[in-house]
Amino acid sequence: MNVFQEKLYEHHSQVFTMDADLYRARTKFQDVLIFENRLFGRVLVLDGVVQLTERDNHIYHEMIAHVPLMAHGAAKRVLIIGGGDGGTLKEVLKHPVERVVLVEIDDDVIELSKRFFPQVSDGAFEDRRVTLVIGHGVEYVTQTEEKFDAVIVDSTDPIGPGEQLFTKAFYELCRNLLRPGGMIALQSGAPFYNPEQLESVCSRLACSFDAVRPFLAPVPTYAGGMLALVAGGEGHKALRPPIETLRAQFDRLRPNTGYYTPEVHRAAFTLVPAFTPAPTRLAQPEVPSQPAPVCPALYASHHG
Repeated sequence: MNVFQEKLYEHHSQVFTMDADLYRARTKFQDVLIFENRLFGRVLVLDGVVQLTERDNHIYHEMIAHVPLMAHGAAKRVLIIGGGDGGTLKEVLKHPVERVVLVEIDDDVIELSKRFFPQVSDGAFEDRRVTLVIGHGVEYVTQTEEKFDAVIVDSTDPIGPGEQLFTKAFYELCRNLLRPGGMIALQSGAPFYNPEQLESVCSRLACSFDAVRPFLAPVPTYAGGMLALVAGGEGHKALRPPIETLRAQFDRLRPNTGYYTPEVHRAAFTLVPAFTPAPTRLAQPEVPSQPAPVCPALYASHHG
């Protein structure tokens, strides 16, 4: 039996059976593996890390797209950095947006996703509202003069091609592209295994945004089953509007989601991703002996 073992975090790994090996190659930027698993369907792996599966990709894509756009309520122009599989793009296009710019560094990821995961984008790349830019996200946000209502950073983890998309300088550039009331949303990995990354992302975003709040999405094929995302905007209440406001928008749009609902939107911000550290008798010297709450000053008293 062939298996794929993901070793993203030290002292932990997850294993998938490879019931069919569909594709292996290296693009200009990263190693690509695509295989079939009987439980999750087709699986996309970049540089040894699972990016999506047919069965649960919608949870991540819906949460990173609908949370900022539903919170904004009137977004017309959206910038997506990364997201070459087209899943986030598909969800964004369920809103009455006028223009979406998607910037992807690796065009091979787009073509392979269309070929092996056509239902993930479901024709989104052909939508007339979409402008596709092949290039680095940092270069685009540095050079463009266009303004947006929302920026969604659908990147890989902060290694390889995605590393520069997690810096304070990049977040400041994104902030400068936003219109009044604009919002940003991005992924920040598995909070159980890497709480320091989430804390760092929140702290860096807080240098450019008045309100920064983490929220969670349960994605079974990501390590630990829980993905941390972060939203930034002009006010805490703007990121988590009243349930009546969200329901009214949701009923009007009817976006045909499999996971996102107004209730899930609000609940995702109350599930604070703080965990007990490893036992001190086993932990390495650099591991703190006390829990370090993630972004405590940013969300501790803002559950309204």
